[in-house]
Amino acid sequence: MSSDLWNFSLNTYALSGVQQACLQLQDAGANVCLLLCGAWLGQRGVTCNEQRLQQLQELATPWHREVIQPLRDLRIGWRAAACQDSDLHALREQLKGLELEAERQLLLRLQERSREWPDAQAGSLDDWLEGVAAEAAEGNRDALQVLRVAVSST
Repeated sequence: MSSDLWNFSLNTYALSGVQQACLQLQDAGANVCLLLCGAWLGQRGVTCNEQRLQQLQELATPWHREVIQPLRDLRIGWRAAACQDSDLHALREQLKGLELEAERQLLLRLQERSREWPDAQAGSLDDWLEGVAAEAAEGNRDALQVLRVAVSST
């Protein structure tokens, strides 16, 4: 297990099926950074409660809405045109890097917010995943299960 959230996220996202599960949940409205943070906290045994979920959501929501999502929307919007224009393709790749850095910054902020929460209190991976996925979990139980299994096996 990685001790920091960024490396945990990279390692977890690279596991079989996790990327697809995260994208499925993202399409249903989940914040992937929050999902990975919840998985990290759950694996560490940090107790999940409403106050902690709210703190993480209050931190993540504005950053996601104002920084990550506009970069993502622009990158996605350029997808078709970038196939025909090598200069635009290069700019799109730079944009992809900015989007990844914005996600890294959010993960660092989430890690800092949860830094003082004690580890090894309880096995609460399910509570964290259900809490951060919220409504996106409905109809996407298989995707959540992929995350549970992937995180539990590391």
